[in-house]
Amino acid sequence: MNTRLERKPMPSLGDADVDSAAASTRFARNIIDAYSLEVSAKSIPALTAVASRILPATAISIPYLPGESDEARLAAARAVRELGFEPMPHLSARRIASRAEFELFIERAVAEAGVERCLVIAGDSPHPKGPFSDSSSLIETGVFERAGMKVIGIGGHPEDHAVMSAPDRWNVLERKCHTIEKRGMTPLIVTQFAFDADPLLAWVKTLRERGMEHPVRIGVPGPAGVAVLARYAALCGVSACASMWSKYGISMGKLLGTAGPDLLVDRLAAGLTEAHGEVSLHFFPFGGISPFVKWIEQYRAHAARAIVMPTSAS
Repeated sequence: MNTRLERKPMPSLGDADVDSAAASTRFARNIIDAYSLEVSAKSIPALTAVASRILPATAISIPYLPGESDEARLAAARAVRELGFEPMPHLSARRIASRAEFELFIERAVAEAGVERCLVIAGDSPHPKGPFSDSSSLIETGVFERAGMKVIGIGGHPEDHAVMSAPDRWNVLERKCHTIEKRGMTPLIVTQFAFDADPLLAWVKTLRERGMEHPVRIGVPGPAGVAVLARYAALCGVSACASMWSKYGISMGKLLGTAGPDLLVDRLAAGLTEAHGEVSLHFFPFGGISPFVKWIEQYRAHAARAIVMPTSAS
């Protein structure tokens, strides 16, 4: 059983519809071609197996998982660089024991893997292991710019946050972006994965209206079993009510099947405009890296066909 929606034949299009469809499919190609991918240290062999099918210089995000050591994360960053991709290790502030540990990791990441970008988060630990209580405390040390970092990724929260109100989230995000820019680096805003395009598009619109024109990567779950997606959503505090599952293309009566993000990506591409600025996708391959690569190849081929079809209809 597969819960992925079937694509219906394209209806006849007028000139205005042709222009709209062509613009949408161009956005689909842009956000697909510029995607980044989350790969843990233990999943590097799986990444290596499909590396030739991933575009060179793709950003590979290496999460800071509690069961993986700094040595494992550094080895993963070196492997990512050797495969021709851009490593982006995560730093979880509350899990770092000391400033010396933090500085050594950054120094080695730059020297051994040519790392130029990191993603900084507070982390889910209730209490700091060392001197860093949040991502801002890492950014403000000056360690990143002294090491030659060019891009600092920070979290964006289109949906609810366990601790902060919406006004607080906007204020913190603005302050972090300002601090990163002031230190000569580029902010990159990366969101948690979601299942509904509407709040994501609305959030990016508000982001731009508040004057933050920085690149955004929208978190998208890769194809996986529905039960797996539900488990990760629960672990990460991601909203996944029945109506949201429906928007994602999942029927509550078919929870044993698998689902891909086709409908979510379609809706993002259809809703994005020039006013949304630079937006791309960040995939979480919950169902495995190889199935994700197969899915993205199929989606990219569909987008390429869709760009050609409206043109021939005019």
